[in-house]
Amino acid sequence: MSGRAAVVKESGQRGGRSAAPTDPARIRNVVLVGPSGSGKTTLVEALLAHTGAIARAGTVLDGTTICDHDPAAVRQQRSVGLAVAPLLHEDTKINLIDTPGYGDFVGELRAGLRAADAALFVVPASEGREGVIDPATVAQWEECAAVGMPRAVVVARCDHARADLEATISACRQSFGDGVAPLYLPRRDGEQLTGLYGLLSRTPDGQAPSGAEDARSSLIEGIIEQSEDETLMERYLAGEEIELPTLIDDLETAVARGAFHPVVPVCATSGIGCDALLEVLVGGFPSPLEHPLPRVTGIDGSAHPPLTADPDGPLAAEVVRTAADAYVGRVSLVRVFSGTLRPESTVHVSGHHHVAVPEPRSAADDRDGAHEGGDDGGHDTDERLAHVYAPLGSTLREVDACIAGDICALTKLGSAETGDTVSAAEHPLLLSCWNLPDPLLPVAIVARTRGDEDAMVKTLAKIVAADPTLHLERNQETHQTVLWCMGEAHADVVLSRLRAGGADVDTEPVRVPMRATIAKPARVTGRHVKQSGGHGQYAVCHVEFEPLPRGAGFEFRSRVVGGSVPTQFVPSVEKGIRAQLVRGISDEHHPAVDLRAVLVDGKAHSVDSSDAAFQTAGALALREAAVACGTVLLEPFDEVSVRVPDEHLGAVLGDLSGRRGRVLGTDVAGVGRTLVQAEVPCAELLRYAVDLRALTAGAATFTRRFARYDVAPGAD
Repeated sequence: MSGRAAVVKESGQRGGRSAAPTDPARIRNVVLVGPSGSGKTTLVEALLAHTGAIARAGTVLDGTTICDHDPAAVRQQRSVGLAVAPLLHEDTKINLIDTPGYGDFVGELRAGLRAADAALFVVPASEGREGVIDPATVAQWEECAAVGMPRAVVVARCDHARADLEATISACRQSFGDGVAPLYLPRRDGEQLTGLYGLLSRTPDGQAPSGAEDARSSLIEGIIEQSEDETLMERYLAGEEIELPTLIDDLETAVARGAFHPVVPVCATSGIGCDALLEVLVGGFPSPLEHPLPRVTGIDGSAHPPLTADPDGPLAAEVVRTAADAYVGRVSLVRVFSGTLRPESTVHVSGHHHVAVPEPRSAADDRDGAHEGGDDGGHDTDERLAHVYAPLGSTLREVDACIAGDICALTKLGSAETGDTVSAAEHPLLLSCWNLPDPLLPVAIVARTRGDEDAMVKTLAKIVAADPTLHLERNQETHQTVLWCMGEAHADVVLSRLRAGGADVDTEPVRVPMRATIAKPARVTGRHVKQSGGHGQYAVCHVEFEPLPRGAGFEFRSRVVGGSVPTQFVPSVEKGIRAQLVRGISDEHHPAVDLRAVLVDGKAHSVDSSDAAFQTAGALALREAAVACGTVLLEPFDEVSVRVPDEHLGAVLGDLSGRRGRVLGTDVAGVGRTLVQAEVPCAELLRYAVDLRALTAGAATFTRRFARYDVAPGAD
């Protein structure tokens, strides 16, 4: 099969028209979370093969395609994208949502969390040797915990040479909390993993590994603590054997409400643990009927009743991923929250904002709102669907409908962007958007030729529409087009997609917009007099300039007496000065800020004076002041908030100091974490997203917002 998307229409279970579920209770949407290399994709492939969804394990699953060609290239592609793989187990459809492990692609992870009702954390069995779980994985666990999402843990790669199941399970419990407990223990023949031992069922008989009874007692106590039957603990402590069906029912209830997190070891290569994991996914994880749904309003913001996963309810679906295929066109991955999507129907596509290549920014614009692609009031359009597909990678199987709770793919939905709501044309709705962190790594790009520039504009529009974590900035001061990315890997992917779209682009150092101000007070004259026959130009203004404190902006006053400058021309002087502030007062043409101008006197001509003449005189006065007073270069500072684990606090504080940062304070930000507030020059933050990740092993996060301009080094 080729690398392009395939639309399959033949009949049959494998590769043909797929039978869509008709009951949301028989659907499970599970997102796989874990670091790169943890074995998520290998696990998905093993489960697909185990249930007969694909012919064999080892078939490559990536963000766009299931195929057997060029595995190295495809595996690189899959590591940055989101893919859905459905399978059937005990008459229940399980949509496995494979997400990237790289921290740069948090947008794909958040999309997976949005589409899912439960999370499966995949931890490699070798990780326990270090005694700690990857900090980024712990942060993702905490994110799921904050919204009450049910979670389970798979210890994968159990056949790895450095695998240590017991240590890894212990590390999971230490990192994820007391609610984590194994349901199974590994059985071995020497060093060879031969199977699993069920702690609750005590099966297989006579094959209990060492420590099984202690682990079983701990597991039962944890289940009973979560039980709504308060008599169970008394009965258990009195020595009564609790019935297995009771324990299983309470276990499933505790897992579904996010209070208990079972651990299942799985060996994807041998299939050991696959059946046990599938039982947890079907029996322990909630159906869409049990999971809270996003808030919904009318497209005008009007109130709307809460949604339920009712196939007969109002249609409300969301585009969680957008991809472009050279043959099929735009492919939209959609989670249906309410109602039913049917082929040959007309739907309404609405979004909170229209993300597009921005228009050039005014030089007067400041850093606030510098990230383009923001809210412009939303966008709305009606579109007609042709087909509805069940995706398996990019193999698209036609289905008759997609009900509430299920995930499907729609093709050629031309206006749809990631995060958009798809609803009925006669009853348009808007789902609340999910939160995404701001991209904080700027990359300046420049097209090599005019033809490349045209291709760059067209390709960027498609990329930004599909990737809500990518922002664009076109800065009129620096004349640069800047991509704000999540990190270096994200930037590399965006650049490769640009080049694949026919745009030959280079990167260049990001230039930070500077400002200037005057160094001292002075009184100057702006004189614009031209007499060349006919109507002339005449305007003279005497203006006192003085510097203001940082952040004060610009003030204009008039103390003219006696009508030396006619009243109607006083605003003209101010307008001319303001225009020159934007054009700049230094040789580098940096805009000027933080000064006061006072018009004290001047001269006018009854015929030759005009609004334009006094605007020019005002501008000339500011330029004269720059010469008379001297100028001071100002650089922008951002207020930075860094959330960092305590063990990395010293390194982060030292690094901020090395960046000429000034720490404003620290505060407790949860267990074992500190929030650091600091002011840092923007020039020192250009690569901070990369450097902070390296400094803290990806465990720290930060935000930034414009604070002020202050004197640049050597500008005193």
